Amino acid sequence: MEIFRYLTDLINRVHYLQDIKGQDWRGAQYLLEELLKLKERPYEIGEKKLEEILKGLASRLELLEERAAQELTPYEIVKITRNPQRFTLLDILDNVYDSYTELGGEGEINIDPAVVCARAMISRRVGNKVYMHQVIVIGHEKGHGEEYRTGGSAKPWGNEKALRYMRVAETEGIPIHFYVFTPGAYPIEDYPGAAQQIARNLYFMAKLKVPTVAFISEGGSGGAEAIALADMRLMASRGYYSVISPEGAAAIEGKVKEGQRPPRELIEFCARQLRITAEDNLRFGTIDRIVPEPPLGARRNDYQFFKRLRYEMIRATDEVVLRTKSLRAFRSYALRRQKEEASPPEEFDLYIRWDLSEIEIEKLLEIRSKKYRALSSWAVQEKKSSLKSYLEKTHDLGSRVYHDVRYGVLKQGQKMIQRFMEELSGEGAVILKQVTEPLKVAYDLLAVKRRPRVRIVSSEEQAIEEMGELYVSPLALEDRTVTCPNAEKYGCPDLWVPDLYGEFCGVCPNCGYHFPLEYEWYLRNIFDAGSVKEFNQDIASGNPLGFEGYEKRLAQARRRSGRDSGIITFQARIGGIALVAAMLIADFRQGTVGVAEGEKFIRACDRARVMKRPFLAFIHTTGGIRIHEGTLGVVQMPRCTMAVREYIDAGGLYLVVYDNNSYAGPVASFLGCSPYQFAIRSTRIGFAGPRVIRETTGEDIPPDYHSAENALRRGHIQGIWDRRELRKKLYQALLTMGGKNLYYR
Repeated sequence: MEIFRYLTDLINRVHYLQDIKGQDWRGAQYLLEELLKLKERPYEIGEKKLEEILKGLASRLELLEERAAQELTPYEIVKITRNPQRFTLLDILDNVYDSYTELGGEGEINIDPAVVCARAMISRRVGNKVYMHQVIVIGHEKGHGEEYRTGGSAKPWGNEKALRYMRVAETEGIPIHFYVFTPGAYPIEDYPGAAQQIARNLYFMAKLKVPTVAFISEGGSGGAEAIALADMRLMASRGYYSVISPEGAAAIEGKVKEGQRPPRELIEFCARQLRITAEDNLRFGTIDRIVPEPPLGARRNDYQFFKRLRYEMIRATDEVVLRTKSLRAFRSYALRRQKEEASPPEEFDLYIRWDLSEIEIEKLLEIRSKKYRALSSWAVQEKKSSLKSYLEKTHDLGSRVYHDVRYGVLKQGQKMIQRFMEELSGEGAVILKQVTEPLKVAYDLLAVKRRPRVRIVSSEEQAIEEMGELYVSPLALEDRTVTCPNAEKYGCPDLWVPDLYGEFCGVCPNCGYHFPLEYEWYLRNIFDAGSVKEFNQDIASGNPLGFEGYEKRLAQARRRSGRDSGIITFQARIGGIALVAAMLIADFRQGTVGVAEGEKFIRACDRARVMKRPFLAFIHTTGGIRIHEGTLGVVQMPRCTMAVREYIDAGGLYLVVYDNNSYAGPVASFLGCSPYQFAIRSTRIGFAGPRVIRETTGEDIPPDYHSAENALRRGHIQGIWDRRELRKKLYQALLTMGGKNLYYR
């Protein structure tokens, strides 16, 4: 019986090798045929002879496996992570943890079988004692071919379940171990919506008050980030972490038609260019450590790997906890563990409690913030001299001190005096009212004629009406007519272009359809005349991955747009109220977000926090995260969300306004986490486009699936605004929304 098991294992190993390297790679098919022949007639050969033959074939197979491991390409590593023999989260729960209880249903009887949450115990031995740690485990479950798992692609309610148990862990004060095994989130907008739920998860994880460790095997785009914002991020040595799958990147790069598969050479090229391997991500700083695997990746029965993973998860949690306690203790511990990396020990030198005090929690959040602020900062390109940089830093420091004193010290004293005077005058008014009320009643009875009511124009209305000379779109210079897309449905007449893009502000006066307008129209017509003052324009988009051919495209984008990045950050006023704004623009790479855009957004957010100004994110268009910057683009999702969370926690007012098309990563993170999101009419908002949804789900979506009306119906946005009233709506929002910490409150 043992010899037949061995034979079956060899056959599985050959199948695995063929899955990775190809069916006839270096004679693998011949080897498989020999093994299958032996399986068909084992009793004719005899057990002893069969054992000798198998040993010879096993030696040849080991040689092939060694060569395959030495020649692995990035795309073949992707195939390893997708192989049905690859270990999954349930395998980890069975072999890494001492015991566990799955939460939220098991198997098919689950709110989303692609996401598994469990309460688990993990032990460590110190001398003769065994210590147990409680953890919450949250991760993707790919399964081994079960269709209901959707390959580890979490639906919106799966990520909502993950968030629910993050809250449980925070309430109970126990660490969380995240496991990322996903090609990407399931791209549907059903409530609570793919993008919106990922944004909620990121917003909460930014300030999660317990130690968190994430392990990445397959990390695909924004779906991975939904449970990957952790204090320590580990990655399997044969895993991949990417902004997009190699096939998806190849389809975009090769402009492949829907339903067609990109050529293998282009897929391999994109896999190399995207820098998706563990070594690449460690070099770029998007992960903290690599967990070694067998040369061709760990499988379900690789118990030595599970032993290593157990050690690494305990060690990583220890390090997160020790950083909050003492830097000296952390360094000593890290140095001791460094010596054990080649072969993890059976036991630990010491027991470390994983619960944190209030002071240690504050330290944990501070370290997490600094960690994510620093991610990808090395790749930021600034076109300015060292003198200019020094002067700007000096100015920023002076501004910080000024605003801290003015609004932190003087304003608080002024508020205390004002509150005291209000209370005093309130008590006096009650006494005075008792005396004057009888006289007032008598006067009202004797009055024969009332004075006519006079409408007094408030200073607010006057402020919102005062505008400089209106900017007219260059589109209005063409002497022709256009047909409204809703003409057949609503009977809209043809529109004369000078009227449409001039007086009508790009809006059909019959049905209200909004034609796209250039971003300059908003800069000139929404904000007070002469108040727009741009900053950080020296930060430019670059090519940190060295993606072949991308430099040329960046140069074209610069020439066409006159800009160095896809975002404009500026200070401005609306009706006299000062604010800070960030605008993603369509003109530069469709408003996609990379390192430069993320850095400028964060600095704008920080400026608004320091100056106690409202912060407006106006999205002229965004196509998502820029694929040519790989995971350096993906990490802008947690980075920017961290900055937004800190701004909102400081009492800021964060407004997001969408226009045209807004999709993917930015909507699923630092935009989607705003409590106040609005859309210009005719905007399209969502997580993935129709083609991606069709290819993932196999279903067509209705034409209005991503409409602003449906986004409002699903609860993604809080309102739909007419472009002609945008200035007025923004002004009203600035007056009526936000907390008391704004400078004008």
